[in-house]
Amino acid sequence: MLNTNSEYLRSEIMDVIRAFGAEEEDFTHYFSCACGKFYNAIEYNGGFYDFEEEYGEADEIVFKRLAKRSCKLAFYKVLSQFKGGLSWGALTGIRPTKIAYMEKSAGRDFKELFKKLCVIDPNISLIERVLTAQQGIYEKGGQDLFVSLPFCPTKCEYCSFITAPIDKTRQYVDEYISCLIKEIHSVKPFLKNLRSIYIGGGTPFVLEPEQLTPIYAAISDICGTNCEYTVEAGRPDVFTEEKLKISKDYGVNRICVNPQSFNDKTLEAIGRKHTAAQTLKAYEMVQKYGFNINIDLIAGLAEETPQDFEYSLNKAIALNPANITVHTLSLKSGAKLKENTKWLNVAGINEMIMLSREKLTQAGYEPYYLYRQKYQAGGLENVGWAKKGKACVYNIDVMEEISDNIAVGANAISKRFYGDEDRIERYGSPKDLPTYIQKVDKIIAERNKLFSDI
Repeated sequence: MLNTNSEYLRSEIMDVIRAFGAEEEDFTHYFSCACGKFYNAIEYNGGFYDFEEEYGEADEIVFKRLAKRSCKLAFYKVLSQFKGGLSWGALTGIRPTKIAYMEKSAGRDFKELFKKLCVIDPNISLIERVLTAQQGIYEKGGQDLFVSLPFCPTKCEYCSFITAPIDKTRQYVDEYISCLIKEIHSVKPFLKNLRSIYIGGGTPFVLEPEQLTPIYAAISDICGTNCEYTVEAGRPDVFTEEKLKISKDYGVNRICVNPQSFNDKTLEAIGRKHTAAQTLKAYEMVQKYGFNINIDLIAGLAEETPQDFEYSLNKAIALNPANITVHTLSLKSGAKLKENTKWLNVAGINEMIMLSREKLTQAGYEPYYLYRQKYQAGGLENVGWAKKGKACVYNIDVMEEISDNIAVGANAISKRFYGDEDRIERYGSPKDLPTYIQKVDKIIAERNKLFSDI
């Protein structure tokens, strides 16, 4: 249990404590500031630890940010003495690149801050490579359109999305599509500088061609197709020639094939009903239509060894897709895995991630976006890798939060980016399908209010 005299620091401190798996241990913390210095006193495991740090002049917002950083680093230094260091040090945020950009905009070298926070050198280099890969794409302003199709064949053990097996939600599909099309038409006035379109799920290709067609048509009606256009088609067992042809006809230019692993034993263990052979067949099918292809892999699934993961990685690289995204397994609320597991201790997870960095670099891929999640195995990260000129604009915009994300559908979270103030306001639609259908008119009104003055 954590006892602290500063409740506004509690959440940040707990992020560090959780990173070490020490939530059940006892800590006493006293924070104060005086004469331009922060003071952190920590009692833990029978010892007492004092830290002081100068912060200089700062307005209220900067003061709070620096105070949080100070206490996180203090706790990190204490816990790392007992439990060993972490590759991201005291840096617990979801988007390390945002901190790097913030430092650069202030005229500072972000590497110095990351070193202070005990981030290891390979991770600092990784961030530097991501920022380099984003040059020419990273641009504040504009809009991205997200369309949610939250239907899947089955639910995987690691999945936290609202999706349920299609056989349990089929009765909602047609009405959901009608509401979705209504939403799509409602956002047309806000699309002044559309950078990308992204249809995600779920597994959008679990729908039939006659169900996908009116969705594509509505998107075409409001914005045409003269931008990056991605469909996260999903599992390979739902791909068909007809779905791909319709996608191509309506201007889709990027398709995500998401096997997660090329090991059949793993696929069965995580609740997938397809094989690695079906992934290869789906990939060949997609290739024929000239799409840029993304393949998703997850490191740490179902007791895989580094050798198991390397096998999947080699298979993905051999296909030579435009993008390969490597996720680190994460415990997420709402996932079966989270219900059955309290803490992820994946043997060899660091080796898996380092293997991915080495092999993808050798194969000509560059890391172009990166984000982290709480309860992620090894405290590691998710990284999107791309061939030269093939980085996904949507992924950069969303991960860096530098554009308006106009999102439609159940569990879709719209974000309004206020560039002058560098802040985000959000509006989230209901997760539950019947609730979304029932309240769609209210959702349209409330979401559009967020964008009314564009």
